[in-house]
Amino acid sequence: MESTMNNYISQILNLSEQAVANTLKLLAEGATIPFISRYRKEATGGLDEVQIAAIDTAHKKLVELDKRKETILSSIEEQGKLSDELRSRITRCMDATELEDIYLPYKPKRRTRAEVARGKGLEPLAKMLMAQNSNGVESMAMRFVKGEVKDVDEALQGARDIIAEWINESERSRNTVRNIFAREARITSKVIAGKESEGDKYRDYFDWSEPLSRCSSHRMLAIRRGEKEGFLRVNIAPADDAVAVERLERQFVRSQGECAEQIAMAVRDGYKRLLRPSIETEFANSSKEKADEEAIRVFAANLKQLLLAPPLGQKRVLAIDPGYRTGCKVVCLDAQGNLLHNETIFPHPPKSDYAGASRKLIRLVEQYKIEAISIGNGTASRETEQFVTSQRYDRPLQVFVVSEDGASIYSASKVARDEFPDYDVTVRGAVSIGRRLMDPLAELVKIDPKSIGVGQYQYDVNQSELKSSLDRTVEHCVNSVGVNVNTASKHLLTYVSGLNATLAQNIVDYRAEHGAFASRSELKRVPRMGEKSFEQSAGFLRIPDAKNPLDNSAVHPERYRLVEQMAKDLGCSVGELIADGTRRAQIQVDRYVSGDVGLPTLHDIMSELEKPGRDPRQAIEVWSFDERIRTIDDVKAGMVLPGIVTNVTNFGCFVDIGVKENGLVHVSQLADRYISDPTTIVSVHQHVTVRVLEVDYARKRISLSMKDVN
Repeated sequence: MESTMNNYISQILNLSEQAVANTLKLLAEGATIPFISRYRKEATGGLDEVQIAAIDTAHKKLVELDKRKETILSSIEEQGKLSDELRSRITRCMDATELEDIYLPYKPKRRTRAEVARGKGLEPLAKMLMAQNSNGVESMAMRFVKGEVKDVDEALQGARDIIAEWINESERSRNTVRNIFAREARITSKVIAGKESEGDKYRDYFDWSEPLSRCSSHRMLAIRRGEKEGFLRVNIAPADDAVAVERLERQFVRSQGECAEQIAMAVRDGYKRLLRPSIETEFANSSKEKADEEAIRVFAANLKQLLLAPPLGQKRVLAIDPGYRTGCKVVCLDAQGNLLHNETIFPHPPKSDYAGASRKLIRLVEQYKIEAISIGNGTASRETEQFVTSQRYDRPLQVFVVSEDGASIYSASKVARDEFPDYDVTVRGAVSIGRRLMDPLAELVKIDPKSIGVGQYQYDVNQSELKSSLDRTVEHCVNSVGVNVNTASKHLLTYVSGLNATLAQNIVDYRAEHGAFASRSELKRVPRMGEKSFEQSAGFLRIPDAKNPLDNSAVHPERYRLVEQMAKDLGCSVGELIADGTRRAQIQVDRYVSGDVGLPTLHDIMSELEKPGRDPRQAIEVWSFDERIRTIDDVKAGMVLPGIVTNVTNFGCFVDIGVKENGLVHVSQLADRYISDPTTIVSVHQHVTVRVLEVDYARKRISLSMKDVN
């Protein structure tokens, strides 16, 4: 069975069977996806994290399918109907839909109309009608008018009920209807009478119809949400049911006599009452799953871009959570993100103390040797930015506006309470604003990804699939960047390959008791850090200023001896090898190929020696909004403005142009050519120039374009 699974997965993913087998073996041994993709390229043939995750997902689905097969085989065997041929067919089946079709005739049923008819002894009559060998239908039915069957009409109706169920359970008929749905099904939504005013946000779908195959992910999810909330009635069906009925009649009606008329009646009834609703449910589920997959894919891509946003780095930061009535909460952080000071200033009405706020701000910058200022992009953000940049400081300062999305969620969370038990939510929120400038990844991993503000319909999609995808995305980002084990929070450490919450806490506790880790090997002294955990995590943990420079690189400890041999062969130390590109150029990597070390690993090592511990994220840029724009009332059609992409969806992207309301660049306005996937043009945090097409001041909506703006 294992080889069958491997072969099947290799075919559906178009990967080599050996690579699939090796990957599944590594996963079964407890290896993580980041570890396999980074340090086991020889075994997998260089598969990336996406391919490895796809193998893992496909394998889990097949394991679940095997469990379902066992249940089905047991059920049929208990009925005494399990033949060798049926067992073989079920065992070989690799498709969940096909498996359920095979099982359907044997599946225990509730008290259906067909079951009632069988109870009245009418199944022989149904078989006689299906044979279609006689025209004497009435005389045939008269033989069954007895007991609970009162007359001929009741006998024939019962027989037709049984035939309708047979038609519904026929794999051939189900596939016929599926094929028609796949080609011709339309999704239609209608407003429920009396719900027009309450469901105004779904007005576009009050009388909507389009081919199901063309219904985009965001429309599907919007329609389904409207249905779930009780505003829309939704159905999926072919444009013309007569086509399906005619196809079924051709399959089951084989004569022109009275029996044929009864079969035709059963076909129409079976299609309308059983087959169409069943296949509609299948397509409703599969189209929703497809929409979920697409929405989750876009969400994960946005999250990845957000988490890998350029960091400011270890600099002393003053962070401001802006506000009007309650003032602006100010915090000062050291280069490691530790809270040094907090207070509130009131530069804006209604409780304005501009002069006092100015004096305090200038004093804090000087007192705490501030190097950069981080301002949240919420209420009063633009006014606060103007206030901050208008002051005269004793040093040059970089001023940034950062997203507040999720800051309030973090400030009220257990993670924040554990970090700052003596401070209220306003201080915690301001700290988060400062830290997400210094290192967005380290700070944003503390927040539920669904609350970070880069998703669409995240509460409408399959929640377990969403969590799995987002967790993988966070894990990928953390491990691709690497983690400073001497400064990382427990929460950040939990996403490192091979670590869990217990080990992460043990690392933090060990660090607090013994001081900073001096080497990667010291990690083995952490309680419960076994050989497997060390193997999986060590390559992703960094120790700056370690005696061994490889401890601050992505070179895995299992390859230290190899690098030391390279250095020895050149008559130098590892440190000298890293520092001297001329020496590295002399290395002939082919000489170091061995049984478990191939060229992929050797090339990775050489790349890492060139720039050990390099942060893959780009450098941060100072950037500002148009000074003319403060509120939506300042925005006029025709303006060309700088903006920053805050979210990417299937229908376009949202852009912050410096007011509370983000503008929408529809997919048709992204470029002068047809664009099917907005992610090929824009990404989260990208700086763009946009032209204002239209402003709906009443609904607070801004339409933007990226066409012809340069």
